[in-house]
Amino acid sequence: MDYVALTPEQKRQFYDEGYLIVRNALDSDTVARLVEAGDRLCASDRLENRQRNADGLFDGFRNVVALDRAFEPLLTWHATVPLIAQLFGPRIHLATSHLIYKHPDPPGTPATKRCPGWHRDIMHTPEDLGHAFIPRMEMKCAYYLTDLSEPNSGATLLAPGSNHAKERLKINPETGDPANMLEPSLKPGDAVFFENRTWHAGGANLCGRTRKAVMFGYSFRWVKPMDYVVQPPALVERMDPIGRQLLGATADPEGRFVAGGGADPLLRWCENHRVAYVPVA
Repeated sequence: MDYVALTPEQKRQFYDEGYLIVRNALDSDTVARLVEAGDRLCASDRLENRQRNADGLFDGFRNVVALDRAFEPLLTWHATVPLIAQLFGPRIHLATSHLIYKHPDPPGTPATKRCPGWHRDIMHTPEDLGHAFIPRMEMKCAYYLTDLSEPNSGATLLAPGSNHAKERLKINPETGDPANMLEPSLKPGDAVFFENRTWHAGGANLCGRTRKAVMFGYSFRWVKPMDYVVQPPALVERMDPIGRQLLGATADPEGRFVAGGGADPLLRWCENHRVAYVPVA
C-alpha cells in the first residue's frame, strides 16, 4: 500500500469537526466498474445480505466486499486507507462494507425528508453507553458514485462538530435539521470520511436520479464487525497481508494465541513510513 501523507488541516478537520472530504478519491474507470457491479446486484433477486426498505427506495447490500470482486480494491484503496491508518492507527479492521442505492423520492416529497433520520453509528451504542460516554470507535469512508453537486440529490447530511456532543442532537422542528447542517456538494469519485459519533442523516433525493454510494467502515479490532463474522476463505487468500488484517484474518497459522489481537502488518507499514499514531480525544 502506497503512502499518502495526511495534511495538518485534514487532521484538524476530522478530529475537530468529525468529517473530511477527499476529492477525486476514485478515478472514473473505477467508478464505472463499481456502478456496473452495484447495478447488477441491485437488479438481482438476491436476498442474502440485502438491506432494503419496504418501499424499495432505499436498497443495497451489506458486506458487499464479499459479493463482487469489483469492490475488493476499496479495502486497501491507495487514496484513502493510508489516511485512515493515520487517523485511526494501525490496529484496525473492516467493520462494514455497505452498498447503498437511494432511488428518487416520489413527486411531492418535501425537501425535509430524512431517510435514515439523524443518528450516530454503531448500532445501539447511544442507548447502551449514553451520548456523553461514546468514544471514537469507527470511521466510515463513503465513496459517492453519482453526481451530488445539486441540492437534494440524496447526499449524506452532516452536523460538523457533533462528534463532541455529550447529548442528543438539537433538531429545528421546522427544518428537521440541526442549525449547522451541512449538505456536501460531491462529484462521482469523491469520498467523505466521518466517525461514529458524528451525527448524520440521509437527505431527500429530488433530483430524479438514483444516488449510488458504497461505504467502507473501519474500526478498532476490539469492536465487532457489523455485517460479517468470518469472511470467505477465497476472499482472504486474494489479499495482501494488510488486506488480510483488515478482513480479520490475524490468527497464528498454528492456532496459537497472539497477544494484541494478531499479526500487525499495518503497524509495520506505519513504522516504515514513520507514522506515529497518537490518540486524540
